[in-house]
Amino acid sequence: MEQTKPYSISKTILWNAYQKVRRNGGAAGIDGMVLEKLAEKEKDHLYKLWNRMSSGSYFPSPVLRVEIPKKSGGMRPLGIPTVLDRIAQMTARMYFEPIVEPRFHPDSYGYRPNRSAHSALGATRERCWKYDWVIDLDIKGFFDTIDHDLMLKAVDHHKPPAWVRLYIERWLKVPAQDSDGNVFERNEGTPQGGVISPVLANLFLHHSFDEWMKKEHPANPFARYADDIVIHCRTLLEAEELLEDVRNRLKECRLTVHPEKTKIVYCKDANRQKEYACTEFDFLGFTFKPRFAKNSQGQFFMSFSPAISGKAEKAIRDEIRTWKLHKRTGSELEELAKFCNPRIRGWLNYYGRFRRSALIGICEMINAILSKWVKLRFRKLKRNWKKAFAWLIKVAQQNPKLFFHWEWGYFGTGRI
Repeated sequence: MEQTKPYSISKTILWNAYQKVRRNGGAAGIDGMVLEKLAEKEKDHLYKLWNRMSSGSYFPSPVLRVEIPKKSGGMRPLGIPTVLDRIAQMTARMYFEPIVEPRFHPDSYGYRPNRSAHSALGATRERCWKYDWVIDLDIKGFFDTIDHDLMLKAVDHHKPPAWVRLYIERWLKVPAQDSDGNVFERNEGTPQGGVISPVLANLFLHHSFDEWMKKEHPANPFARYADDIVIHCRTLLEAEELLEDVRNRLKECRLTVHPEKTKIVYCKDANRQKEYACTEFDFLGFTFKPRFAKNSQGQFFMSFSPAISGKAEKAIRDEIRTWKLHKRTGSELEELAKFCNPRIRGWLNYYGRFRRSALIGICEMINAILSKWVKLRFRKLKRNWKKAFAWLIKVAQQNPKLFFHWEWGYFGTGRI
């Protein structure tokens, strides 16, 4: 039966796609089906999906439109496909990604195997030491404004299987529907939240930006993580002229450089002392700016380097406050640690890669809240901050691996 289908799609690959979607988790789409419900009759659901995809009769459901707060303010629209549509997209991605991935630029870091945000940040840090100027480039509403015709032209360039091309077009054009049932037609963009969207976004910018930079401006290195881009220049004049070239190039590709968020930055340090209005930029949750550093001889000097951004630190502190740890007096300290550690570990492993000391304030905040928990938990310590803090230090000394930031060695304003 499988040989009579118009499209040859491996059941094994679809099954593997399902396993990947299961591991990634995620919310239900407009049909309300969650992964646990699908798993009750997974073979029936997956066979029907394979049958429809192989016959060409697969049409995706509208994506569920939800909005989440942006770190920069305002709301960001997400389009959440149904679970079955996510499996279909993952299947197509497993066929399509190996075709385009080897073509991508080495300085494209987002959503790619064997590359990470830390790789992009490390490359950017080293280049800021070599190049005096940076273009901090922001593309206005990138995911929401991708031109469908140009996107499909880029897809066609790589000659994917016919069914992959067919369904990519359907996913691009599928409408969005909010929780009230209102339907929104989509004539541009690819939904953030779709499994196939990161590959499509990289493909679009590969052709519209990466390859163009490689050809037209090979002497100006850049780092791109999805649509977050920084470009390095030697002089201010070079940066100004290059920014204008980039603006025109992206306009040709029906994208817009954000006029307020895009800026030219001077990488000021001990050896670069020109006066310029802008000497810092944010990239992937880190702020690059002049900072004091210590060399191997113990001498301080001014370096242009990254550390956790103020926005990222505020977001972490805001989340910690929502935990209300001090009110969980019915829980043991070990239970609090089990709740906190996955989150703390993620923050410290990510933001601690560069300038670890910038995270001491977050560690102090957690310890202060835990001290408050000690005060409320133990009646004899209720009115004595000093004794509550001393009790917590004693626990940390006896069990330094209980909380992840204790394992790091940080407690209060110093080390345990």
